[in-house]
Amino acid sequence: VELVESGGDLVQPGGSLRLSCGASGFDFTKYVMSWVRQAPGQGPEWISNINRGMATNYAASVKGRFTISRDNAENSVFLQMNSLKPEDTAVYSCNTLYLGKKYWGQGTQVTVSS
Repeated sequence: VELVESGGDLVQPGGSLRLSCGASGFDFTKYVMSWVRQAPGQGPEWISNINRGMATNYAASVKGRFTISRDNAENSVFLQMNSLKPEDTAVYSCNTLYLGKKYWGQGTQVTVSS
């Protein structure tokens, strides 16, 4: 299983970013995909997930600003982030639970600062 995130960048408050996570090594279409972030000095914070039926869930901290989606043909999951705030600064990672083991990507850095 391999998960590779991309799309992180430095963005001004109020800006937008779209993160991508490419997956390989398992039947992507069957599994829930999640986004998690970790800010410096803090523990991981679950952000959002999407299941095989495209049902989505969001943490209260991002609901209404972030949108998760997936493209099963491309084995990819995305996170559209709008109205970004400085407190959204973190390393963002995707993960999945496959055969009882949680797999993570290496993460992509999002910095929100003026």
